[in-house]
Amino acid sequence: MTFADAIFLFVAGFLSGVVNAIAGGGTFLTFGAMTMLGLPPILANATSAITQFPGYITSSLAYAREIRADWKEAVQLGVLSLVGGLGGALLLLSLSNQSFRALVPWLLLAATAVFAAGPYLKPKTLSPEKPVTPLGLLGQFVTSIYGGFFGAGMGIMTLAVLGLTKGGDYHRLNALKNFLAVVIAAMAIAVFASGKVVGWPQAAVMVPAAGLGGWSGVWAARRVPQPVIRALVVAVGLALTAYYFLTG
Repeated sequence: MTFADAIFLFVAGFLSGVVNAIAGGGTFLTFGAMTMLGLPPILANATSAITQFPGYITSSLAYAREIRADWKEAVQLGVLSLVGGLGGALLLLSLSNQSFRALVPWLLLAATAVFAAGPYLKPKTLSPEKPVTPLGLLGQFVTSIYGGFFGAGMGIMTLAVLGLTKGGDYHRLNALKNFLAVVIAAMAIAVFASGKVVGWPQAAVMVPAAGLGGWSGVWAARRVPQPVIRALVVAVGLALTAYYFLTG
């Protein structure tokens, strides 16, 4: 890994932390950056899960007050997410790089579509709040399986599930989303590390960058116009999707 590669990965890690704290989509940046530098897709995906982790933690800490307000549902949803994240990570390790490579463009296309639809799935700020429904629990379980397997667009999917089945203030739902992302990523990291599919030098560069980005992202979520950030992430997702389809 050259110095230029390290700078490239650091910038990608920081930006991924920012967009993850706002709505998700940071995996597009970290996964894309590592594959552009030649890492195999499973290694890039597993390493990306590690680089996202500090951003999830710091943004969750910044939302600590909101998480405490919903701690009972955070625990309930967290247990489901732990099990689902385990299943998704094990599913990834059961595949070869060639098999996963064939799925990547379709996964990116689906994740980009979900991310682009984010404004239409975003919960209303003043919608009535209610306890999460059984359908919401099922939806989060499925989302956590996907998150352990790939992860791009997981944040939007979680917000959509919570918004449709729980409702309430957007920032409280966003806080829950960040907390659940921590749970899913922690389980996936444990599986990937034990499976020896992590690029540790790349992770060492991107981890601190993602942590800084995650903390900054909460500030940005309250102040920066989201359409600009969302348009950039969608553009990256479409570019990566086209790249993988054309080089497949």
